This record gives sequence, C-alpha cells and structure tokens, in this order.
Amino acid sequence: MTNLDAHPQEILCTEALGAGAELLAPRDVPLGGPRAMTVRRTLPQRRRSLIGSWCFVDHYGPDPVSESGGMTVARHPHTGLATVSLLFTGGIAHRDSAGHDAIVRPGEVNLMVAGRGISHQEFSTPDTTVLHGVQLWYALPEATRHLPPGFQHHAPQPVAGEGSALRVFIGSLAGSTSPVETHTPPLLAAQVDLEAGARLELDLDEGFEHGVLLDAGELTVDGAPVPVDHLGYLPTGRRSVVLEAGPAPARALLIGGEPFGEQIVMWWNFVGRSHDEVVAYRAAWQAEIGAEPAPAPAGDAYPDGAPFPRFGPYPEGQPAPLPAPALPTVQLRPRG
Repeated sequence: MTNLDAHPQEILCTEALGAGAELLAPRDVPLGGPRAMTVRRTLPQRRRSLIGSWCFVDHYGPDPVSESGGMTVARHPHTGLATVSLLFTGGIAHRDSAGHDAIVRPGEVNLMVAGRGISHQEFSTPDTTVLHGVQLWYALPEATRHLPPGFQHHAPQPVAGEGSALRVFIGSLAGSTSPVETHTPPLLAAQVDLEAGARLELDLDEGFEHGVLLDAGELTVDGAPVPVDHLGYLPTGRRSVVLEAGPAPARALLIGGEPFGEQIVMWWNFVGRSHDEVVAYRAAWQAEIGAEPAPAPAGDAYPDGAPFPRFGPYPEGQPAPLPAPALPTVQLRPRG
C-alpha cells in the first residue's frame, strides 16, 4: 500500500481512557485510480506520529470489490520501514523486488522489511468479492534501517478464551508468541475477537505504549467507549487493559511497542532521518523507473552503501510503476 496522502488528522483527547490517553479519529483517504478505493487513516496525525515504532495505520472495508475496484496498487518503493498486512475478508497478492510472491488471507500476516530499499505491488486476488483489512507500517531504528530487504508470512493459531479469540501476529500476548522477526524494538500486533457482551482482561508490558483500533461492533477499553474506526492510544505504565464488547460481537486490533526514541522524516512511502535523505530516495526511484532519468551512482552503490538499483530489479510484464509525487515546497521536518 502507498501513502498517497499523509496529511495528519485531529486527535480527540478523552479523560475516560485515563491520563495521557487519546482518541485518534479516522480520516478518509482515496488510494487513487478511477474508482478510488478509500481507506480510513488513523496514524500518523499532527500531534501523534508514532505508537511504539508504528508510524502508519490504514483500515479499509468491508468493500465490495465490484464497486470499489479492490486493492490495485502498482509497484512503488519503500525505505526505512516495514509493512504489515492483515485481512478480515478477501485476499491480497504481494510481489516484491526481492523475489517474494505471497498471498495474505484472513488470520494471516505478511510482513515486508524494506530496509535500505525495496519496491512491491499489491492486488486483490481474483476470487476476492469483499475486501476488508488493515495495513500498518513501523519505522526501523538506526541500527537496522539499512538492512537488506526481507519478507515473512505467518498464520498464528488463535488463543481461545471465554467468549474471545486472540491472534498474535507480532510479539507476545496472553502466552502466545509470534516467530516473526521485526528488526526493531519490541512490538505487538494482535487481533481480538469478542462475542457479544464478552469481557477480556489482558496483561500488558508497562514499558509499551498501546493502541486499540476498533474494526466492528461496540467496545469499551477500561470502561471507556472507543468508536468504530477510531484508534484509542494508551501511554506507557499500564499493566493491564480490559476490553468489553457491547450487544454485538466486536473485533479490534491491539498494537503496541516501546517508545521509539528516534526522530523520523516520513514522506510518501519513505522513512528517513532528514529532508535531504528523503529527497535522495525520491530521486533514486524516479531515475530507476525512468521518470526522471539520472546517471547511476559511482561504483553502482549509493553513498549509504545500498546497491544500485536501490529498489531492486522487477519481473517484466507487470503494471507500470507509480511515479513519486512532487516534493512539498517546504523543508520536511523530523517527527517522533
């Protein structure tokens, strides 16, 4: 998925969630194309760029593919981050320049580490009639952001409780640990399904900050309501959380992580550390796809050691790559 519009969104503070908590409202963002599948973006926002190292949350569907066009995101680049794709219904086919081809289905996770640079495409599978899911990004720390790109797929076994089911895609929760390697400070991503009226208390790592995204139904978080499509932010210091469904079943995504502790510059599909670094990533992509031709770097390697082409070779016969938008006329500022 590509970050076509990263304009921040309003944060609604709520005392009911507790001291330091926030309620992040969604904003509709079209992904582009003639039918413009729309996503609901809750991160980043003007006053909150990160939850742990999570820097981007898009939530979409349930969309009838015959009306929305489904997921049709042609090849595009990434640096300095990892993408995490989760589905509730449908299927998405992933292909990247590191040679990975994979389909993600409901209850599974696809994780792509961009590292020093990768390009990929995502399309709804032909058998998908309704598409519904979430894509998240997390920023890679200085120590690992120049790693070679990589990819992992995982289908966790659900942890059943009284009126609940829990799937841990990344990190550890309720005695379940994912084998997925993130190359970042400890993270958490888990799907929580609750039957109508069910109550679930979860132990938390008090060194983490957390977010609860409500996908469907009615949900209270420690007794405070979180509206559907909103992301409730919980600061560090919490040892537990109580999730309780209303009169209908509820489904939520629980994310978390240690505070990132680094400033990032995030623009379009790139995460870097400075304005000039992002400008260089854009120039490399535009040159590699022929949109703004430029000579190859000396010695076929970029100054940071990434090989040329930074965003990798790609199979022939695929849809044309997406060119980068024009850079803003102001200096990109670090946030975090």
